[in-house]
Amino acid sequence: MDRRRLLKIGVATVAGATLLQGTAAADTGLPPVPGMLGDRRANELWYQLDEIALYHPAQDVQDAYAVLFPFIQQNAPEGLYEKWRALSQEPGYPGNYAEFVKPVEQPLRTLSNLQLGNFDRFYRGDGEGLTRAFAAFGQGVLFDPRRAPVESEVHTMDGDPPNGYHFWHAVQRAQMVLDIDRRRWAALDPLLGFAWALQSIAKPDHRHVNPGLPRDQVRALARYWLPRSPRQLDLDFRSAPYPA
Repeated sequence: MDRRRLLKIGVATVAGATLLQGTAAADTGLPPVPGMLGDRRANELWYQLDEIALYHPAQDVQDAYAVLFPFIQQNAPEGLYEKWRALSQEPGYPGNYAEFVKPVEQPLRTLSNLQLGNFDRFYRGDGEGLTRAFAAFGQGVLFDPRRAPVESEVHTMDGDPPNGYHFWHAVQRAQMVLDIDRRRWAALDPLLGFAWALQSIAKPDHRHVNPGLPRDQVRALARYWLPRSPRQLDLDFRSAPYPA
């Protein structure tokens, strides 16, 4: 899935009524969840990503965290994003960033396999659907009661502002410069930027389903974000906490 293909499907379908209608449980083969709102498959994508990455990680994922997070704390005390941001503005970039993250190549490879495996589980060969899933995530239109009452019911990026987009971009760029599924992350990073832009405008409630943004506004953002190259996204993500 290249950026031009993502642009075509995003402008054509990631908007308004099409996004909010989503897919029913009967269309996906997934069991219905009482009280769930929004696209059934997209809800499951983000729910299962939390399951395997946060709440019930496998041993190899736990091992990866045990190496990655101490490395970040020791070598990037202000955070991985701030380290990436500083290095990305030096003449030696991206080589300097590749040198910095080389010691955690294996943990980054483990996390790449984890996340891409989850995307493929629900959207293999369906770039249009995956684009809609990121758009729904950014707008906060996915309501999933399975985490209530302890966790927020809406699948969207935590935080206000949602700084997780910047951390994820720094991780994706680390994977790209180390040639870990480089082409796939180069195609997915624009979806991350797209979701970030949508959430920056929508500022969704984390406990209640949100209405979504106007169709024309979503289309305009799709036209900007979906064809962005890694170099262009680096410039975008230097802006914090919201797009320039």
